[in-house]
Amino acid sequence: MSAQNVGSRGGHQAFRLHIVTWNVSTAEPPADVRSLLQLDSQPATDLYVIGLQEVNANPVRYVSDLIVEDSWSHLLMDTLAPIGYIKVTSVRMQGLLMILFAKQVHLPFIRDIQSTYTRTGLFGYWGNKGGVSVRFSFYGHMLCFLNCHLAAHMNYALQRMDEFEYILDTQDFDMNNTPNILDHKVVFWFGDLNFRIADHGMHFLRSSINNGRFNLLWDKDQLTMMKKKEPVLQEFEEGPLRFKPTYKFDRFSETYDTRAPKTWFGFTGKKRKPAWTDRILWRIKPKAIETEDENSSTSSTSSADDDEYPVKVMQDMYTCDVSYGVSDHKPVIGTFNLEMRKKLESPLVTLTVDRHWSTDEDATFTYTILENFESSTWDWIGLYKIGFKSASDYSTFAWVKDDEVAANGEVVTVQIKNELPLLAGDYVLGYYSTNMQTLIAFSQTFQILESKRAVTEGQVPESINGHEK
Repeated sequence: MSAQNVGSRGGHQAFRLHIVTWNVSTAEPPADVRSLLQLDSQPATDLYVIGLQEVNANPVRYVSDLIVEDSWSHLLMDTLAPIGYIKVTSVRMQGLLMILFAKQVHLPFIRDIQSTYTRTGLFGYWGNKGGVSVRFSFYGHMLCFLNCHLAAHMNYALQRMDEFEYILDTQDFDMNNTPNILDHKVVFWFGDLNFRIADHGMHFLRSSINNGRFNLLWDKDQLTMMKKKEPVLQEFEEGPLRFKPTYKFDRFSETYDTRAPKTWFGFTGKKRKPAWTDRILWRIKPKAIETEDENSSTSSTSSADDDEYPVKVMQDMYTCDVSYGVSDHKPVIGTFNLEMRKKLESPLVTLTVDRHWSTDEDATFTYTILENFESSTWDWIGLYKIGFKSASDYSTFAWVKDDEVAANGEVVTVQIKNELPLLAGDYVLGYYSTNMQTLIAFSQTFQILESKRAVTEGQVPESINGHEK
């Protein structure tokens, strides 16, 4: 049962959000990520946000990934597309990658998408450390997701805080109401934050973990310790760490680092202590934040809007999946219910197909602009087979009215002049907004009939759904 079917409480609905953070240590993806995505969860997930660190980013590989999707994105799309999830957007900075997927029904209400990134590694000249973010409006509510990979090693806790605050200060968006990360109504911050467990020796750490007494380690977790004295961290919430520390494991095992100490140039390497390096936190914007400096007057958030359209965040699950072994980190999963009242109920455009289509006949449809938005003569309408992966995964397309932008309420008729698919299937039309960089409307599902030409050219498959043709 998706959020669309959840009974509303005073006009509020609950949307299920599934976040994964995983340092993949330059490894290729495993064969199957179904359990990582918990595809059988009920109610069904509405939004997936996948944050990866250390995706293979050697120069040759990185350039090829800019041309075609990387192997992780391919696997995630191949897994999620057949069950109705579409890749909305992604952002990549060297080894940092974040991908947003949504159920098709939500895409018309995911707007104002922007992404950015900040380098912190090697004085900001190389993107091996830093943060990537995606922000968007979800049914009118401003959400921001920040995937970070911060400085490593036990003694750099203060540097990690400096990097986090630097990322918050430098990332900005071309939005008047939410120019910075902390201006958003809800912020999710996750990644390989690299905070370690201080003071405790290896024997005590492993004994506590083996006995499931994780609580004995909490008070020495550096992030927990930092929260007591860093105001910005005190605004973020995190669920209890009731799962194994996620670093550092022998690959393809559930055993912590057993490497024999290595020697480099006379220095002896040490086994890495287990730590909760991989974390998921969230922050709901306080109802009133006052900012004051010499050059600006005091300003505060609109509490009226917060009172009328509040967002509740409830965490259902916070865990790691130890079954995955391609990396020396285990992936961390956080699932949430976002309870909110929709500010938006209607799409910006309607698309109408009156009947089924066939390659043997002319294919026409109509669209109508329902609400003013920054439309463009570069907008286009794609034909998508059910199970499509992203906005670019269309069978064919047509430009919108190309002599002028359509007026509100005007019914525009368009003919698909390119060839239609020859084989039968279920399809939708999707309106792609160039300015918004996303699909903002869909038609109802309709059928394309098998073409007579497909039969004569022998393109009809030998069997369909196991039945001989």
